[in-house]
Amino acid sequence: MFKTARSRLQTWITAGAGTIAALFVAGLMGAFGALPAHAPPQLPPGAAIEAGRWRVQPVRAYVSRAKVYGVPLKPGQKALVLEVDLTNRTAQSDKAYFNVFKPDGLTLPDPMPMVALARDSTLTPELHPGMTERMAYVWPLAGDAAVPANLSFGVTAEIFKPRDNLYGTPGWFNPYRLGTVTLPVADLPESGS
Repeated sequence: MFKTARSRLQTWITAGAGTIAALFVAGLMGAFGALPAHAPPQLPPGAAIEAGRWRVQPVRAYVSRAKVYGVPLKPGQKALVLEVDLTNRTAQSDKAYFNVFKPDGLTLPDPMPMVALARDSTLTPELHPGMTERMAYVWPLAGDAAVPANLSFGVTAEIFKPRDNLYGTPGWFNPYRLGTVTLPVADLPESGS
């Protein structure tokens, strides 16, 4: 009788100690997971930035009240324009550059920009490997939207995986915030750039 009661007691103590240890470890892991995330770094405005499949170099930002790079504006609208030198670092032509830049602190009617080739205003062209092109990101804004004199743009990068988990093929996955670049924003007159 004592042997059975003693083994039951040992079992309960062992199970209880294991449960307490598991809760303690889970609490520690949860506490570390609840720490605030580090802010993305501030990137230099004039330098080339390696952003996964793209090498980007912001050139200038401005507000235009006229049609810019073939992007028509509705009456009462203006456009925030970010010009960048963009290089495709992959081995094939690509146009997955829409989410590379996002202006911080502005309410955008459409978060997806119109992207145009600066040399001939071609909208959303494929960029060929190794070729640097000047591209213009154009976000239409309400005419009365306040744009600060210095604006931060979030830069998004992706990670290359030689084999993804679903299909086993190579590709660019897991977009993440690489950092923030801050540029002065010029206010252009009605005539455009």
